[in-house]
Amino acid sequence: MSIKPTAPHAGFRYTAQRPMGQSAEPGKAGAAPSRWSRQSAARIIAALLLLAFLAWCAYGAFGPAAGTAQALPAQGALTLAVFAVAIWLWIFSPVGDTYIALGAAVVLVLMGVLPEAELFSSLGEDTIWLLLAAFVIAAGITATGLATRAAAWIAAGANTPRQLIHLSTGVLVATAFAVPSTSGRAALAIPVFIALAKALADRRRVVLALALVFPSVILLSAVASYLGAGAHLITSQILTASGHEGFSFAGWLVYGLPLAFVSSHLCAELVLWMFTRAEDRAQPLAVGIERLQEHSPVPLTGPLTVGQSRAALLVAAVVVLWCTEPLHQLHPAIVALLGSLLVASPGYGSVGLAKALKAVPWSMLIFMAATLTLGTALAGTGAADWLARRVLGPVEQLGAAAAWVFTILVVVISAAAHLVIQSRSARSAVLIPLVVSLAPGVGVNAVAIALASTAAAGFCHTLTSSAKPVNLFSEIESIETYRPADLLRLSAVLGPLMVLLVLAFAFWIWPAMGLPLFL
Repeated sequence: MSIKPTAPHAGFRYTAQRPMGQSAEPGKAGAAPSRWSRQSAARIIAALLLLAFLAWCAYGAFGPAAGTAQALPAQGALTLAVFAVAIWLWIFSPVGDTYIALGAAVVLVLMGVLPEAELFSSLGEDTIWLLLAAFVIAAGITATGLATRAAAWIAAGANTPRQLIHLSTGVLVATAFAVPSTSGRAALAIPVFIALAKALADRRRVVLALALVFPSVILLSAVASYLGAGAHLITSQILTASGHEGFSFAGWLVYGLPLAFVSSHLCAELVLWMFTRAEDRAQPLAVGIERLQEHSPVPLTGPLTVGQSRAALLVAAVVVLWCTEPLHQLHPAIVALLGSLLVASPGYGSVGLAKALKAVPWSMLIFMAATLTLGTALAGTGAADWLARRVLGPVEQLGAAAAWVFTILVVVISAAAHLVIQSRSARSAVLIPLVVSLAPGVGVNAVAIALASTAAAGFCHTLTSSAKPVNLFSEIESIETYRPADLLRLSAVLGPLMVLLVLAFAFWIWPAMGLPLFL
């Protein structure tokens, strides 16, 4: 099993595809614009918009309103300028996202907008330690092969393509509590997908459906867990920094798991309906555990190993302790650290601590800390409040309809933002401070709308560059998965459905569960 290497994530990639037989020679009639010219045009237009935005911020800070309550504070103007340049670089620059975020945070420190202590303390936040320890636990679980074995056994029990798709979906939802990143879950699921794809090599449309379901469900089900994506922790931290109540592991679970379950199975059914035929769904499957074993490097038969049994007990204990925090008062990060020490212990554990730490995506943790610092700067300098009122302020004039219109706009923008900013954490760092600043003014609960925005941002399926799981499953060696056209076709239907589903939860379901949307 091998995966083709992919280019490092470097923001939105503009590509030009010409029809077969069409000339691409410059200067000829009917020639398609080159990729370079499209990229250059997009960069130039975006650069002009960036300059216009910077001029607007300068006018807000130093124009006629300077010195009044309506003016943009000078530090807020500097923060918006740095943030806008960072967004432009995230979209158009080949420089890594982490480098850009960390550089932007350092610039804010050098300009005096942020004290050095705030930048350094972001790396020591409890959320960073929570994620770090969770990655160590995930490394131990992966080393035992437990997840692959469990998924294969469940999939082998399917008798029809619909059963296989929905059973796989259920397993993928459950992995949100074991592996704290969507890319990590994708890497964990790829061996299972490869075994299924090879066992079903004669069922091309079923394999295509599985190829679409695996990354799609991984992305949509991340909302089930507080640790499902770094954006969840950033959202909670920004809420806390803005004076609102953040989320606990159990609190996020209560609101996120139902949405993850419904959206994931809805997506699975949608893929079945769009990419398979009635005869495909009616024809029985013959995928036994022995057939899967032929294509899996992980042993799938026999009793569980000692390491697998211990890993299962450890995961169950950690999740239970996270969910019962009010009873024992142990901080989730402390629980995770205890679990990581146990999984890496010489006598009990399944992986050495040094090896587990090498598997931790340090770049992602630093990126998360840096974007958290940027989001805090937006809220603390008054930049988020000023920008939110200028951009979304007209909504306040709508009277009784303001709260409804505001919620719909936030959810739609959050779902579409992946077309511009591919990183989910970066999208939360940009959107959540603005949303939280304006929400009380239009009669909306900041906590509820922040959750809705973060949940809607889980839709990022349109392009292969939109999310790492989509990219990983698009290029698996020796297996034909999906084409960009398949993603576009799925997104055209799934996107609006996800917006409607998140709105339904925000307007009716979450309020019935104790999280009101309107003040």
